[in-house]
Amino acid sequence: MSGLLALLDDVAGIAKVAAASIDDVAAQAVKAGAKAAGAVIDDAAVTPKYLHGFAAHRELPVIWRIAKGSFKNKLLFLLPAALLLSSFAPWLISPLLMLGGAYLCFEGAEKIYHVLAPHDEHHVFPEDAPGDPAHLEEAKASGAIKTDFILSAEIMTIALAAIPPSNIWMQAATLALVGIGITVAVYGAVALIVKADDVGLYAAQNGNFALTRSLGRGLVRAMPGFMKLLTIVGTAAMLWVGGSIIIHGFEVMGFGTLGHLIHDWAAAVGHMVPESYSGFVEWAAKATMDGVFGLTLGMLLIPVATKVIAPIVGLFTGKSAQH
Repeated sequence: MSGLLALLDDVAGIAKVAAASIDDVAAQAVKAGAKAAGAVIDDAAVTPKYLHGFAAHRELPVIWRIAKGSFKNKLLFLLPAALLLSSFAPWLISPLLMLGGAYLCFEGAEKIYHVLAPHDEHHVFPEDAPGDPAHLEEAKASGAIKTDFILSAEIMTIALAAIPPSNIWMQAATLALVGIGITVAVYGAVALIVKADDVGLYAAQNGNFALTRSLGRGLVRAMPGFMKLLTIVGTAAMLWVGGSIIIHGFEVMGFGTLGHLIHDWAAAVGHMVPESYSGFVEWAAKATMDGVFGLTLGMLLIPVATKVIAPIVGLFTGKSAQH
């Protein structure tokens, strides 16, 4: 009996340790996921465009198909790659983060550039080619999964860098939780966004009460503006996160002058307001300066990407965007 009680006590102790580990994994996953906010928002903002042209009854199946591809990207490919990177080449994490940050800056700056200097674009993408609906669905889903892979790689790398030093199993569990949580959040949000106008239209046409019909009409009218707002927020988040990643990378490499300068300026701005608001104001000032740096860097990268990198990629792939 004493042996059984000792065994039960050991089991209870193990359960407590396991519970604490689960709490630690969850807490680390939340922090790591928050660090990847810019890429997450961009992922949610980009995906709905791939559903343009589908019948309403095919939208949710296509979203589910893309979500399954995203799970595969994160859990089968990127998670093992991130663990190998952490174990055998941790010095590569910061440069890869900076490369991903530069990509975010470029994407955000390019969106702003096209707003400020609009011009006709005639890009030819395989998923835009005419064909039967099944081929169109296949092509667009494949294109969305490829785009998701790029954004997921950035998300997982940011998350990996945000995880405190620990054993490989803790890192694996945390990254898996981040990958699953972010994928569910992103594609759940995409499903709600894509179907919101259908819900509003149904309520407007079939609502039993005048208030229900009015709310439905309001939802239908609000969705185009909401999509524009989502694009703006996504662009701002890309520039802010991309800029902060680059600046932090410079600090890791021993070039901390710019980062310290931005920190000091943000602190000075925070001291200008009452203490109860100073924390938020300081954060907003730092985020704004990080974003301005990201925008500047992104604008400088636009000619490099379009005039140098794109032609080189075209030589190897045999494809090029046509303008």
